[in-house]
Amino acid sequence: MTAPAPLRIGNASGFYGDRFDAVREMLTGGPLDVLTGDYLAELTLLILGRDRAKDPARGYAKTFPRQLEQTLGLAVERGVRIVTNAGGLNPAGLADAVRELADRLGIAVRVAHVEGDDLRARARDGGWGGADTLTANAYLGGAGIARCLRAGADIVVTGRVTDAALVTGPAAAHFGWTPDAWDALAGAVVAGHVLECGTQATGGNYAFFREHDVTRPGFPIAELHADGHAVITKHPGTGGAVTTGTVTAQLLYETAGPRYPGPDVTARLDTVTLTQDGPDRVRIDGVRGEAPPPRLKVGLTRLGGWRNEVVFVLTGLDIDAKAALVREQMECALAPRRPAEVRWTLARTDRADADVQEEASALLRLVVRDRDPAAVGRAVGAAAVELALAGYPGFHLTAPPGDGAPYGVFEAVYADAASVPHVAVLPDGKRVDVPPPPTTRDPVEAVPPPLPAPLPAGPVRRAPLGLVAGARSGDKGGSANVGVWARTDDAWRWLAHALTVDRFRELLPETAAFPVVRHVLPNLRALNFTVDGLLGEGVAAQARFDPQAKAVGEWLRSRHMEIPEVLL
Repeated sequence: MTAPAPLRIGNASGFYGDRFDAVREMLTGGPLDVLTGDYLAELTLLILGRDRAKDPARGYAKTFPRQLEQTLGLAVERGVRIVTNAGGLNPAGLADAVRELADRLGIAVRVAHVEGDDLRARARDGGWGGADTLTANAYLGGAGIARCLRAGADIVVTGRVTDAALVTGPAAAHFGWTPDAWDALAGAVVAGHVLECGTQATGGNYAFFREHDVTRPGFPIAELHADGHAVITKHPGTGGAVTTGTVTAQLLYETAGPRYPGPDVTARLDTVTLTQDGPDRVRIDGVRGEAPPPRLKVGLTRLGGWRNEVVFVLTGLDIDAKAALVREQMECALAPRRPAEVRWTLARTDRADADVQEEASALLRLVVRDRDPAAVGRAVGAAAVELALAGYPGFHLTAPPGDGAPYGVFEAVYADAASVPHVAVLPDGKRVDVPPPPTTRDPVEAVPPPLPAPLPAGPVRRAPLGLVAGARSGDKGGSANVGVWARTDDAWRWLAHALTVDRFRELLPETAAFPVVRHVLPNLRALNFTVDGLLGEGVAAQARFDPQAKAVGEWLRSRHMEIPEVLL
């Protein structure tokens, strides 16, 4: 029996707001079988939840229909199926909008959607978040997508599915995988994780970006095979690069340990092997899978309260004394109705004897939070303005003070997969219940792998870690993830022993107060650190000035260590 042809799956969106023209670029740049679009993130669901609260007909990514208006004819003409989670909180509404668009354009297209992830009613009834829950969505797998595609859908719209489900669904439909084809499904999960953030796999946000032309990176493609192995590539002539380094960076992004659990399968990241398979081609194989866990992750968002911010500019001499003065003055002014949370941070961006005034200035940031909007509103701004002629010399602010603004909170809880509806609404309108996987297993903690032999002792030089290691960081709820990888075997022999949890905390003092876990991934020559709580209650809460921990990895790379000269 002839093996099914490889499945070419491209991605045209890594987030809500990504490059608008990417859908057209992917459809015209070369052959594809499936085009995916990932529009959802923790913050996005909060934004869509506020949209839905204003108008129940909203709640989906509004850019997707506008992109499709320009490209639907191309997709149908070229036989490319489209799978997207742009449905957000209202996949049925987006599916209807796509049908209306197709009718208006005179294009025959079969549209299906997947629903069941919305558990808001359950949360508000006391299951989890209570009456103030804005959104509550389970992370579904790809089985519903597969069912829609098998029924002949040209376009499948989903709500909250895992990012990798946009790839596991089409792959399962194309290759006929059963729910227990764990190794193949795990390979698709890994490929899907590489694709999900778009151009991050092709040189975007890459630690060694100066090695490639990343002015306008092309979007990634996975060539998937029936056994689950894949080749990551991009359309010919597009910018950026696909290398084992760019793929490693994305594999480490927003993951944690060796086991990567999801609703379809638990993928073993410690079994992944990457091989450069030619220019802009990286082969992923060897991926092993295990039964998925019995519970699904459910993301909850709610409004946490109100927030305001004032940034004072401190210039020239006596920076610490100036900061102390304004803090004392503001604390006195706020005392009659002090907000529930008052946080000060001083960023010493100043340098001595600066030729440019901005380079002679430090930033003192005041952030206040409270459940009562009045406590963080005009009163805070007025208190700051009243100091304009009565404070430190050179007083000014980065922006005029304004009203407080609401902030959100993200929380992850878990629900039994069997208790969460998973419904495929086929192109003919038929509703099909999608059963949970027949076999599940709680992931067990992996036995730490042996470390490589240490690099022999020799001369060292104090230098930035980033000269010998790459990094990429991101967020998962209130936790930060920092993946670090070595580029050579010798650098890995040093890194695995030198960058311990204690050393990590020393290099990044802001992490010292939080639990830090280190995971070792020898196949990738990588370490993955999770810092639990660094981001407070999630990105929407804006607990720190880098609320998604996007630059923590680059901060780590800039820190100096005693590095063997042989590596430099």
